[in-house]
Amino acid sequence: MLNDSFARCKSLFADNADTVLRAQENRLRRVVLQKGNLVSNVRMNSRGVNARVTIEGVAGLSSLAECTPEAAETVLKAATRDAMFLHNHAPKNKPMLPSPCAGLILPEGAIVDTEQQRCIDLCRAVDEYVVKSCPKLVSRTVVYTEDSMDKIIYTSHACDGHVVYPRSYVYVMMTAEAQDGAPVELFQAFGGAGSFNDHFECLDDIKKGVDDLYEKVLQKCEGVYAEAGAHTVVLGGMMAGMLAHEAVGHTVEADLVMGGSVAGLMLEKRVGSELVNLTDFANTAFGSSKGLLPVYMDDEGVRAEDAVLIENGILKGYMNSRETAERYGVKPCGNARGWTFSDEPLIRMRNTAVHPGKNTLEELIASVDNGYYLIESGNGQADLTGEFMFGVTMGYEIKNGRLGKALKDTTVSGIAFEMLKTVDMISSEMTWSSSGFCGKKQPMAVGMGGPAMRCRINIGGR
Repeated sequence: MLNDSFARCKSLFADNADTVLRAQENRLRRVVLQKGNLVSNVRMNSRGVNARVTIEGVAGLSSLAECTPEAAETVLKAATRDAMFLHNHAPKNKPMLPSPCAGLILPEGAIVDTEQQRCIDLCRAVDEYVVKSCPKLVSRTVVYTEDSMDKIIYTSHACDGHVVYPRSYVYVMMTAEAQDGAPVELFQAFGGAGSFNDHFECLDDIKKGVDDLYEKVLQKCEGVYAEAGAHTVVLGGMMAGMLAHEAVGHTVEADLVMGGSVAGLMLEKRVGSELVNLTDFANTAFGSSKGLLPVYMDDEGVRAEDAVLIENGILKGYMNSRETAERYGVKPCGNARGWTFSDEPLIRMRNTAVHPGKNTLEELIASVDNGYYLIESGNGQADLTGEFMFGVTMGYEIKNGRLGKALKDTTVSGIAFEMLKTVDMISSEMTWSSSGFCGKKQPMAVGMGGPAMRCRINIGGR
């Protein structure tokens, strides 16, 4: 972990400025086995300091790829000089932003650096089990990846803190061959927030997951094409999570609202059925942190709190930075984050999900006479109108309230705020995954998930 030796640098903060000093280290560990062959073996660290100084609405930003108090002094002086230059030549004359709740936030847990050989041995053990248990595959890939962030933040008008975000995963990717010779691919991620020892001391969960993934691959090899058109479907938790993130979440990020998002016209208006509640959770959801990527403070020094976005189908708010929160007259909830030390914080999601309902998944499926149960999405895209299109990599027919054959790859599309109005049943079970990245200008680790939902949606078919 980073050595906190930056406190004395606060004496360099200008009296008339809003200042944030951030020291940050990113760690990447990656091992890739393809058909048992080691094809990638990476250990990478990047670290440095970043200062942002704001004077009456204009900001200077400076970073340096050194993590020392001397480097911090250098970037503070440079950012202050730039802010003063801009203030003298292009003043905005805005008052200083209100101060969020101040205080000190200390790290939850620690980043433990695992020997690379242990990562390689883990991949080999998983690969050996795949070979033993999945004889009909034509290709297989096992990946270990760990991306962790360690941040020390000092501010003039918000919280100070030291936060760590370890994240480690094993991905298993399988390829089989359908009867027509077409490749059939699926993958599964195992792990979550935490270091190697938090997830991979025992392989029982991975072995169980490999068996389940292989069964789905074989089912998909004998799959059928969906019928194109509008259908009643049950979206699994991860499909609901993809929708919540891509098609809804980005439209309610305040910087994108200011850029023309459809949500700018929808505040306090109905965007979903009364069953739909949507929150960007900070570090716990419904009393638990299991499955989430917890965020305790953002890179502006704001203590992380849940951001309520949709309540009983009504759009209630946006995700904000300190600046946009002041613009909309609300309290910031800690959504401004940067990926590396040199990145300026952007408004980002953390763990965005629809709230659970009162039905079971079995009840949702039983309620559909002729439709589909859509489970996994390999990719997706949406624009600021809320229009979306997602690939569906795993799903099943529903015939007379029962699951039928698996589906070949297909797509779903629609307009998010219209589709959410058709939601008429939501399951009580939540599914979470924290293996994803959001690609808004710079990468960012995010959690994603949700309950199963019954709704109407357009399916692409063959």
